[in-house]
Amino acid sequence: MTTHDSPPCPLCLATDSTVFANYGDRVYHRCPHCLLTFLAPECLPDAETERAEYLTHFNHPDDPGYRHLLSHLVEPLLRHLAPGAQGLDYGCGPGPGATLSVMLAEQGFPMAAYDPFFAPDAAVLQARYDFITCGETAEHFHLPARDMDRFDTLLKPDGWLGLMTHWLIDDADFAGWRYRRELSHVCFYKPETLRWIAERYGWGLEFPARNVALFHKPAVAG
Repeated sequence: MTTHDSPPCPLCLATDSTVFANYGDRVYHRCPHCLLTFLAPECLPDAETERAEYLTHFNHPDDPGYRHLLSHLVEPLLRHLAPGAQGLDYGCGPGPGATLSVMLAEQGFPMAAYDPFFAPDAAVLQARYDFITCGETAEHFHLPARDMDRFDTLLKPDGWLGLMTHWLIDDADFAGWRYRRELSHVCFYKPETLRWIAERYGWGLEFPARNVALFHKPAVAG
């Protein structure tokens, strides 16, 4: 039975998670199946708090340091894209410009952008795309099962999903991990978690750089 002490895993929906860590008003659970570490539902930030947190982020397309960070996702993704491939930047964040969209548009790839707070155009989610970028976004997902299902629907066959998020490698470092301490970071993925996602959806998976996963949705057979 699901109880307050064992909330459903927001990724694989299993109901036998256990408390992984407890830091005052922030309780984290670990799923034994997909190995997702997640903030307890009662500890999640509300929408107003979450939006205010995002507005403190100053990630500008003209910032060379931020572009360098995102290049670890963009450069390996580019090797898989056909000329003119159409992409979606999912979780683009506040303006003045979605940096991933800008970087890929500079390479000749038309981009759409979606963000539930800052670019909430539902029409964008009615199209299908050759590739999707999700950079420094998956750690914010309150219900990653919903978002992964959405990616599977939005991606065309033979499409690519580029996901960047800091992996949880050493559990012993979790308490002092800067990434954990950010208010809006609520889900933490091990490489094994990403492999679980690939197996769940029948996607290929490669790890071209630390904290970067490229998923490939196979082409329809025949």
